[in-house]
Amino acid sequence: MKILVTGCGGQLGRAVAEELQSRGHTVVRTDRKNMDITDREAVERMLLSEEPDVIVHCAAYTNVEHAEEEPSLCRMANVQGTAHIAKYCKRQGRKLLYISTDYVFGGEGDGPHGEDDKASPINVYGQSKYDGEQIVRTLDRYFIVRTSWVFGKGGNNFVTAILRRARQGQALQVVDDQIGSPTYTDDLAALLADMAESEEYGVYHATNEGECTWYELARETVRLAGIDAEITPISAAAYGGKAKRPSDSRLAKHALDRAGFRRLPDWKDALKRYIQYL
Repeated sequence: MKILVTGCGGQLGRAVAEELQSRGHTVVRTDRKNMDITDREAVERMLLSEEPDVIVHCAAYTNVEHAEEEPSLCRMANVQGTAHIAKYCKRQGRKLLYISTDYVFGGEGDGPHGEDDKASPINVYGQSKYDGEQIVRTLDRYFIVRTSWVFGKGGNNFVTAILRRARQGQALQVVDDQIGSPTYTDDLAALLADMAESEEYGVYHATNEGECTWYELARETVRLAGIDAEITPISAAAYGGKAKRPSDSRLAKHALDRAGFRRLPDWKDALKRYIQYL
């Protein structure tokens, strides 16, 4: 198949493109330079020229804090950009994989969020991704894949930030009252490739297995890297920040199980592989 991947300048888009190429697919890599998703004409030119069978839409505005200060830019990418791509898929009957987020939920409830749970985003970024989901749902052939706490090769993320500051000898304060599941791009990319090769359409949750707080993730990161670092747990309220974040980002995986897709490995195993790569 010919598969176009958006956001190849980012860590997930890069991993998806490499995984698909390793499976023998013809991969069209796009980023902001050769296809700005906010530019409708640029999107149409690229898609009509390449005529992909499948689009894996990884490109997004993902800076949760900045989104509160510039909501129009966030929505331009996550809502309008998605609409430009979905329009082509609808007209041509193409398959679309849309990457969404745990932040479509507000963290309420007493267990992992199910795929059919009511969305209740509490920040601009989460609302923009949910609005993008609504656009994708108008298609006949779509996957909506919600993920969380992503780290991977070729990108700046929580893990690389912790390692950088720990190696500099900085004292670290990390939030310990928000729980979720880290996700390694290499593992998620393999699942997305499986989906692209299938017809099992719908809404899915995909993270590495297991759960932790940001503090626990930071502690495991420095332990695996062999760094003696001082890390102090703090509350989200004490940490501050412009964007509200859900206290519970755990995602249930019922849809993966029903469709027969394999769950991703445990997050500690994924983190160990990533640290070894670094």
